[in-house]
Amino acid sequence: MIGPLLKTEKSGALSRRDFLLAATAASAYVATGCATNPVTGESQLMLMDKDTEIQMDRENSPHQISADYGPNSDANMSEYISHVGVRLSSLSHRPDMPYTYRVVDATYINAYAFPGGTISATRGIMLALENEASLAALLGHEIGHVNARHTASRMSKALLTQLAVAGLVVAAGNDKNMAPLAAGLGALGAGILLAKYSRDDERQADGLGMEYMVRAGYNPVGMVNLMEALMSMSKEKPSVIEMMFASHPMSEERYKMAKDSLSDQFSDLELFKVGKERHMDSTASLRKIKPAIEMMQKGEQAMRKEKYSSAETLLAGALQKAPNDYAGLLMMAKCQLAQKKNRSAQDYAQRASQVKPSEPQSNHVLGMSLLFQSQFALAYRAFDKYETLLPGNPNTTFMKGLSAEGMGDMRRAADEYMKYARVDNSSEQGRYATSRLLKWGYIRQSN
Repeated sequence: MIGPLLKTEKSGALSRRDFLLAATAASAYVATGCATNPVTGESQLMLMDKDTEIQMDRENSPHQISADYGPNSDANMSEYISHVGVRLSSLSHRPDMPYTYRVVDATYINAYAFPGGTISATRGIMLALENEASLAALLGHEIGHVNARHTASRMSKALLTQLAVAGLVVAAGNDKNMAPLAAGLGALGAGILLAKYSRDDERQADGLGMEYMVRAGYNPVGMVNLMEALMSMSKEKPSVIEMMFASHPMSEERYKMAKDSLSDQFSDLELFKVGKERHMDSTASLRKIKPAIEMMQKGEQAMRKEKYSSAETLLAGALQKAPNDYAGLLMMAKCQLAQKKNRSAQDYAQRASQVKPSEPQSNHVLGMSLLFQSQFALAYRAFDKYETLLPGNPNTTFMKGLSAEGMGDMRRAADEYMKYARVDNSSEQGRYATSRLLKWGYIRQSN
């Protein structure tokens, strides 16, 4: 896209002189954007500092945690995962990061780390682990990603490819052709921060995880056990673990490297603990409802395949075994919405909200069920409560606009649509919001 913009100075577009100035500015930025990797000690391209990593984490991780049905309420299990995580991170290359550890109520199998040290493991993977050493391997691997700054490095490389373009946007002034590029810079989200790691990143995180767990006194066989469990599940329950493998690519090579490290570097395994009994005690509440969790996993799989009747049967069975499970209730509410059973969806969402009043997602699902029933004032109230608990989701802003419009409150609807249009004016929702603002005279059509 850069080529067509390199026109003559008389054309009023970007001149060759402007291009050279922009390129020089970008080169200067890159020259000052190097940092010493805390793991390797080598210089690497890094266009964001520690404070930026932490800020991105704080802005985005709450939305992912909410999407995963929030933290599990078992205080004993929360203390357990935090104890193991803090022990590992205190012995890592970046012990000063503000690490937090939690089990989230999602039932699929995964664990993830945001760049500022927010680390979560789902109920699904906690059930799959058999001992504390395997949990240490899992958390050590995620801590490894934070320590090696894999997310920050990946984003810096992506930004580098846009830097010259960003400089061109500045130099181009009001060039309309460049506006979309300018608007796109810095549009981050949880999905980007949790994007797929490279195989090199995964290998390095494996090595760091094993190093940290050994420093903490855990048997490194836990890393091999973890990989064996994940590879076994990829064959037996591929749909349940696909999200983990999407961001953490597994391979026989990684497994072989872990086994080789085990035999080459850590031969005296008797000195290290495995911690099976403590793990079983700390995850007892999960194992008590394991049949329900497995039915929820199958129910989610059926919903992804749009087999909603089968999903409803599976989720109903899960709720018979665990009637007050927040995730199960919300899964069922979503299944009801997909089948246009809006009143039933409302009931399940309200029950979920009663189980976890401080968790926002139930309010969003409740708002959708009410919106589809044309109960616009109640829908607005539900979306507004969601936004109070968890601000920053533009989809909620749009839904508030729809609800206000349904109420006949055009001023309030325009306020919400205006907020949404500032974030997105190109999607179907963005175009709808813009069309309403134009129709009501809040904005004018640009020439």
